[in-house]
Amino acid sequence: MDKRIDIIKGVHPGKLMERDLKKRGMSQRTLSEWTNIPYQTINAILSGKRNLTTKQAVDIEHELGYEEGFLLILQAFHEIKSMKEKELANQFPDKPNIRRILFWDIDFDRINWGAYKNAVVKRVLERGSTKEIDEIKRFYRLSEAEWKSYKEMVKQESHDVAL
Repeated sequence: MDKRIDIIKGVHPGKLMERDLKKRGMSQRTLSEWTNIPYQTINAILSGKRNLTTKQAVDIEHELGYEEGFLLILQAFHEIKSMKEKELANQFPDKPNIRRILFWDIDFDRINWGAYKNAVVKRVLERGSTKEIDEIKRFYRLSEAEWKSYKEMVKQESHDVAL
C-alpha cells in the first residue's frame, strides 16, 4: 500500500474511486446500494465535494477490495495538501501587476500565487516585459541569488528544448 499511496498522495479519494468504478463497469448507484451510503453522498465524494467519514471509507474499502485504511490515509494526505495550498495562497493574497494575457491558458483570478510561484516566475521570465519582470521580483521579494537561479533554470530548459 505504501508505494501506491506515494504515487497518488494528495489526490482526493473520490477521484480514485471514480476511476476504479469505471474500470469495473460499476455505477455509483450500485456502490450506493452495496454500502448503504446515499447516492447523493457517493456522488459528492466522487466529485471531490465531500470528504469520507471513517464508516464510509471502511464500507467502500470492503466493497471495492481496497486494503483497510487506504481511503482514509488518502483522505488525510488530500487534507494536508489542501491545507498547505491554503497557507501558500495566504502568503500572497494579492495579485502582481502583470498582464493577464501572460496566463491565457488558466483563470488568472484563481491562480494560487504561492503554490505556483516557480511556474509564475518562469512564465514571466519567458514572456513578460521588463516592467513585469521587475514586478515579479518585487512581488515575490526575490533576492539576486534567487533571481539568478530562476534565470539559469529557464535558460537550461530552453537549451534542452532546442536540442
